[in-house]
Amino acid sequence: MRVVGFTEFGGPEVLGVHEVPERHPGPGEVRIRVRAAAVNPTDTAGRAGWFPDRYRDVEPPYVPGMDAAGVIDEVGEGTDTDLRVGDDVMAIVIPSGAHGAYSESVVLPVASVTRAPAGTGHDAASTLPMNGLTARLALDRLALPPGGLLAVTGAAGTLGGYVVQLAKADGLRVITDAKDTDRDLVSSLGADEIVERGDDVATRIREIAPGGVDGVVDGAVLNDAVEPAVRDGGGIATVRGFTAEAERGIRYHAVLVRDYWSEQARLDRLRQQVEEGALTLRVADTYPIDQGAEAHRRLEAGGTRGRLVIRF
Repeated sequence: MRVVGFTEFGGPEVLGVHEVPERHPGPGEVRIRVRAAAVNPTDTAGRAGWFPDRYRDVEPPYVPGMDAAGVIDEVGEGTDTDLRVGDDVMAIVIPSGAHGAYSESVVLPVASVTRAPAGTGHDAASTLPMNGLTARLALDRLALPPGGLLAVTGAAGTLGGYVVQLAKADGLRVITDAKDTDRDLVSSLGADEIVERGDDVATRIREIAPGGVDGVVDGAVLNDAVEPAVRDGGGIATVRGFTAEAERGIRYHAVLVRDYWSEQARLDRLRQQVEEGALTLRVADTYPIDQGAEAHRRLEAGGTRGRLVIRF
């Protein structure tokens, strides 16, 4: 089967189409004929060599991709599931060597797979699993009660947008950042207040919430620069593993989506929230299998709103 991958770390140009052996599911697994795989910053970072340990003991080609959508074409013998061959599904993938979502087919534990939201299509469905579960995990780690005040940085991005919408569904009040050209988008997602983005965003948040917010989901990866925005005893959810010794009783929560990669019920709840209109799926553009490098170039150029998707 064909995959989009690389054999050495480097720029987007190292990505190419490779052939790897076809796989079949065992007990507790299903195989998905992938139709769409979303392109995420973690994919470009892995290709550039940020996580060399991830590939140390595996053979190339190395295949990125944490989001897949497609059709089930095999169910492992004895697998306990109501999913059937022919079902449209979406899944979260933990890449390892040649096992990543940028593949014509992928074998996964059934706990990482659920039905695609009705009426969305594979392109849109592929944008939800990894970022949606990361957003859900960040909010769960903060555990703010209904009525709590949350700040979200990077709100115009895919992760930030899901955080805003899930937070509103949880009954939270939300302050976000945005540049002028993104204000309408962020407002449409449900933000209660919007401040100008930037390294000093904490100061602007405090102007709106003088007592500090209860928690922050730091999608913009500002790290400890957002700490002044948080009240004593509040929390900060970070998405690149950042943590620090905070003062005033503030806690950092390093959010790693691997903690939710087999949480099928949570993934299926995200599906339901899309169907209910609580979550908005955004596809920025699509690329054929032989243009994976161009998709990476565009993502790294910045400014993309919604996810880029590789089609198979």
